[in-house]
Amino acid sequence: MLDSTAEAELAAVCDIDGERAGALAAGTGARTYLDWRDLLDREDLGALIVCTPPTSHREPVTAALSRGLPVYLEKPIARTLEDAAEIVAAAEHTGTVCAVGYQWHALDLLDDLPGLLGSQQVGLLVGTSIGPTQPRPWFVDMRAGGGNLLERGSHHLDLVRAVAGEVVTVQAAASRVRLAGASESGDIDDALTIMLELASGALATVVVAWTRPGQPGSYGLDIIATEATLRLGLDPDFTLSGVSGGQPVSRRAGSHPFERSVRRFLQAAAGRDPAAVACAPPDAAATLAVAVAAEQALATSRAVKVEA
Repeated sequence: MLDSTAEAELAAVCDIDGERAGALAAGTGARTYLDWRDLLDREDLGALIVCTPPTSHREPVTAALSRGLPVYLEKPIARTLEDAAEIVAAAEHTGTVCAVGYQWHALDLLDDLPGLLGSQQVGLLVGTSIGPTQPRPWFVDMRAGGGNLLERGSHHLDLVRAVAGEVVTVQAAASRVRLAGASESGDIDDALTIMLELASGALATVVVAWTRPGQPGSYGLDIIATEATLRLGLDPDFTLSGVSGGQPVSRRAGSHPFERSVRRFLQAAAGRDPAAVACAPPDAAATLAVAVAAEQALATSRAVKVEA
């Protein structure tokens, strides 16, 4: 995360696995800890990056924010809406900078969309997140990590909200076919489709599939409006192409959204401006509410309203 960021240096690393902490700190001079409480008590930090499993987000984040320590929190904001609400409340109460790592939220091409679409109405969005990924213990445990829906699909849920506004109702279905390999998939679904009804009247579909290593990936968002058909290409090349108002569109991102997300966080932390981050806790909590509704839709085979 910090390799390409000259504005920051790694001062300390904490992991319950000492060898893993040491490997991450190797060659940096960073000190290592086994308990995040010790790290916060002993280190004088300028900012904290929290990339623990989602069920372990709330405590270190709220503790850091209560000390006035800016936090960059890996997405999702939390595993439950209750934990998310506590993080949102801590950020608002303390006024401390907190960013959530929905990197596509920081994509500079999103800034081009209002000018390209103008007064047009978006009617349909189709998102695809198809490809291999590294299995992690909490990722393949639905209760702990939310599986493909929360770990991968929520990136697109967040992007849909950023492009077209709030979601009011969710439906979802999952495939029974194992695509990534039965031994790796745990109890999660390897492929699923989420259908979103937006407050604007638009419809969005997000398709997620976890495939075997070596398979090609497909990541993007198609945006269909009254006078526009646009394709937002995602990972590894970030592009915006298509036609709007009869004019061709062909643009490329000026920087990687992940780097832009981290840079904006560091600038916000330096300027003590919580509003300057790409994705703030309330926004990430709203995305989690959509993901939780999708989980309920999967479990019940019914349309589920998103909790406001």
